[in-house]
Amino acid sequence: MEAAQARTTQPLTRIEVNGHTDTSGPARYNQGLSERRAAAVAAELVRLGVPRHEIVTRGLGQTQPMVPTPDNTREPQNRRVEIVLR
Repeated sequence: MEAAQARTTQPLTRIEVNGHTDTSGPARYNQGLSERRAAAVAAELVRLGVPRHEIVTRGLGQTQPMVPTPDNTREPQNRRVEIVLR
């Protein structure tokens, strides 16, 4: 994963892992799903050698869609995890 490699070549203070969902389904379920997505990516970063204390995870649910959609709309681009290097 590029984020794990970047950590070894650039001075970073933290890696933010932000999970997102589309608007399909209940907001409460989507919140949990976004948290699970972020946790899965964080676990992979740890497996690749990034210390867990350098990773901040957040589940943002359906609150920040990449593609604006009405409620109960499936949009694959909104189902994502963003990795931000700080």
